Amino acid sequence: MLRRQIRERKEYLFRKAQEERQRATQQRKEKVKAALESNSTVPNEVQGDALELQRLLEYDGPHQDLMPQSHEDDEYRWAGVEDPKIMITTSHDPSSRLKMFVKELKLVFPNAQRVNRGGTQLKQLVEACSANAVTDLIIVNENRGVPNGMDICHLPYGPTAHFTLSNVVMRHDIPGVGHASEAYPHLIFHNFSSPLGRRVRSILKYLFPVPKEDAKRVMTFYNEDDFISFRHHTFRKPDHKTVELTEAGPRFEMQLYKISLGTIDNENIAEVEWRLSSFIRTARKRTYLAVDEEK
Repeated sequence: MLRRQIRERKEYLFRKAQEERQRATQQRKEKVKAALESNSTVPNEVQGDALELQRLLEYDGPHQDLMPQSHEDDEYRWAGVEDPKIMITTSHDPSSRLKMFVKELKLVFPNAQRVNRGGTQLKQLVEACSANAVTDLIIVNENRGVPNGMDICHLPYGPTAHFTLSNVVMRHDIPGVGHASEAYPHLIFHNFSSPLGRRVRSILKYLFPVPKEDAKRVMTFYNEDDFISFRHHTFRKPDHKTVELTEAGPRFEMQLYKISLGTIDNENIAEVEWRLSSFIRTARKRTYLAVDEEK
């Protein structure tokens, strides 16, 4: 089993190493193609191999404008085909409030199992999850009894997304809270229009299996200024004109601060795909998950 994991990991890294070369070649081919179609001068950066790129364009199929597949496609190649299997745990020595929050998260994610962390190290935790065909590992952290962080690690190769949590409200603190359905939910994503936003949307979306059309359960991820508000509702239709929403909880806000290309146990050596640089002068004025036109 260990040899197989090492081999698959090497194959994944090899495919990933080819991506940048393929992407660069595709971009150069598109520049040559645009110059030929507009009957203009070929850009200076591709003049040296313009003839070779033109020859390659002749062998492209009808979808030559599409970029080559990336490691993101490889990471979630079984999404929608097989239901995700999720393991949820906490940091070491969790408080009673964090344990309660994790129990409620287990109701949010279908096919999720909650595990007491104890003294288990990250490497042992990831190996156990991989051996049991777990697709995603979620670790919730806290500060003085208040949940303040969530790490979502996709297995077996990553990525790992790190979020801060704020304004966490438990189910029993929501007035008039409804019954927590166990049906596969419909998902609503608002304002995830940038490339990074689409990346985050994929990471969150593939935590949930494909719902049935008649499901009466809805999960909402609403992005505003890079803060993702999570809401959980059930609904019913008394008649064909009326829809009644009932909040099922919990509710919280998330903010992405890092995505690394690897599992959470290899955090020190994994390549960082994106990191929030809050020390930059313009950091508070910029948004990363949505383009400006949609705000």
